[in-house]
Amino acid sequence: MENMMAVFLNGIAQLEYDRNKLLPDHQAAYLDKMDTRMDAGILVEGEMVRNPDQNQRTQFAAANLVSALKMEDESMAAAMCSYLAIRLPELKQVKIEDNDGEVTIELVFDEEYRKQVAVDFTGLH
Repeated sequence: MENMMAVFLNGIAQLEYDRNKLLPDHQAAYLDKMDTRMDAGILVEGEMVRNPDQNQRTQFAAANLVSALKMEDESMAAAMCSYLAIRLPELKQVKIEDNDGEVTIELVFDEEYRKQVAVDFTGLH
């Protein structure tokens, strides 16, 4: 699982990205276009940043990932997940906590992702 990256929302896995699978050319081109558009400037914590560094790009992508998950925009969520996984190859998990609109995002580089397992409690007495 060492090449997996996962996105969690309130402790529940939302997306998985397997770096062992090649990204299709059109998706790789989309990520490159994202970087080109970001060069012109992005909003980070309400402030316009021209020529953002990798950390600012990461913050921007993570914030857009949260927004996409909240709006159930699967294609945008997948794009932001891919961006983070490809641009940050050591990233293992993105942990998002949303407590009544108070959102925190933690990028985890030192804890391998383990698939969650559903447990059936119906047969227990």
